[in-house]
Amino acid sequence: MRWLNLVLLVLYPVSWFAPLMRAGLLPIFGLSEISVISGLQSLWKSDIFLALLVTLFALFAPMLKTIGLALVQFHLLDRKTLPVLNLMGKFAMADIFLVALYITLSKGMGLGTIETAWGLYLFTACILGSIILGAIEGRKKVRQIEHASESL
Repeated sequence: MRWLNLVLLVLYPVSWFAPLMRAGLLPIFGLSEISVISGLQSLWKSDIFLALLVTLFALFAPMLKTIGLALVQFHLLDRKTLPVLNLMGKFAMADIFLVALYITLSKGMGLGTIETAWGLYLFTACILGSIILGAIEGRKKVRQIEHASESL
C-alpha cells in the first residue's frame, strides 16, 4: 500500500497539468484546454481569495495528505494523525465537485462547448485513491487495537 501512495506523489503533479476539460465559445473556433494550473493562473488574475482557496484544496491538501500518509506508513509520523489526514483528502474532493458543477452549468446554459478531458479522470482517480488508501490505513489501526486488546 505504501508504494501506491508514493505513486500518487508523481501522479498528482501530472494531473494538475493534464487537461481537465476543453471549452470554447463556438465549435468553429476550436476548444481551449483547461487544466488545474491554467485555471489557477486565470483565478490569480481575477479573484485572489478564490485562487488561494483552490490552491489550498487542489494542490496543497492532496499533497500534504499523501506525504503525511507516507510518513505514517514508513513509521515517521504518529498514526493518531490519520483522522486529520483523511479530512484533508475529503477537502480535496471539493475541487472535483466544483469542476463537475461548472461543466454541468455550462452545458445547461447552452453557451459554447464543454468536453471533459482525461485529466479530470486522472485527478479524480488520484483523489479517490488517496481517500481509499487513507481508509485502508485507518482500518489497519483498528485491527492493531483489536489485536492488542485480544492479547491482553
